[in-house]
Amino acid sequence: MPSSPSWARFAGRLATGVVECVDLARDPQRLRTGLWFVVVDFEADLGGGTTGRPGRARAWRFAQVRDVTPDDDAPRADAVGPGWRGPPSDAWTSSMGRAEYEAAVARVREHVRDGDVYQANVCRVLSAPLPAGVAGAGSPEPDAAALARVLGAGNPAPYAAAIHVPAGGDVEPVWVVSASPELYLRLQDGTVESGPIKGTARTPDGLSDKDYAENVMITDLVRNDLQHVCRPGTVEVTDLCAVEAHPGLVHLVSRVRGVLSAPDAPDLWAHLLAGTFPPGSVSGAPKSSALRIIRALEPVPRGPYCGAVGWVDGDAGTAELAVGIRTFWWEHGMLRFGTGAGITWGSDPAAEWHETELKAARLVGLASGPGTARVRSDDSTSPSSSDRT
Repeated sequence: MPSSPSWARFAGRLATGVVECVDLARDPQRLRTGLWFVVVDFEADLGGGTTGRPGRARAWRFAQVRDVTPDDDAPRADAVGPGWRGPPSDAWTSSMGRAEYEAAVARVREHVRDGDVYQANVCRVLSAPLPAGVAGAGSPEPDAAALARVLGAGNPAPYAAAIHVPAGGDVEPVWVVSASPELYLRLQDGTVESGPIKGTARTPDGLSDKDYAENVMITDLVRNDLQHVCRPGTVEVTDLCAVEAHPGLVHLVSRVRGVLSAPDAPDLWAHLLAGTFPPGSVSGAPKSSALRIIRALEPVPRGPYCGAVGWVDGDAGTAELAVGIRTFWWEHGMLRFGTGAGITWGSDPAAEWHETELKAARLVGLASGPGTARVRSDDSTSPSSSDRT
């Protein structure tokens, strides 16, 4: 990983030396030329609906970009060494305690019963103090590259990403490190593809009928989203409910693709983002109803979590963007990490709480160093061994 002041890495591309940042809500056409690294908050309003909270949609252009292979600067098994100094394992707090989260699940089930929604994703944000200078070994900000190495060694992910532009310069800052397993959008040869994840368990045997039904529901939502930007009759589901193994858990993953209706249009990215954002797997169905419910139930914004992170190469007409899950971001002296679950009529509140714990356990533990991180919920309850993430 680089040690330069500003850098980004994702899907075989490494960039250094930031040049500029653009606001994609105002200037999405800038993505039609040049290579850009993108971070979009879940709350960003890109024309297709919003949760009602202010969110940012930004892209950064860098002076130097090169292709890299997985073996370049490969993560070491001992990467938890002196490079990364995370928050103490007992410093994490949750935006929703267990009782509050389970009540939110019950409320979504009421919405399903009343016909308002078929599914909604309910998330909570974990936070731990990490003051500037503490984790950076002389740097004014925590060492994003060191955390990326830690996650790469302990939790390799197909869409791992990191981008760090420090504050204090002429370009808008960002600090995001992600171990995302989920494809939001891939663009190549005039075809767009998405890979929604729904259904999580420790082993394949733990996947339930509810997981499969939820995956089919969200896959249909993604298929509908892509129809907004693809030629009629070209959108197809190429893989449905495939079981995919990741460190510590398994997911159900589907694949949807279609042929773009206007791949050379100057406003391509304005239409793509308006038609598909936020990702269906982390919002719900119908999407507009799910976003209203999320706004009412979640006490804090998600930020980059559940948004999008990746790169767009406007010159080549290619792109790869991940859903911003399994994602850390740092701002104002706090390290944050989001976790959530999709809620349907078949959801059990306690089981959904434990799913959020399962998704967070490995990564929050890695960010805190050896041992399992204990999370204090904001209702001041003392977590037992079964309430750890």
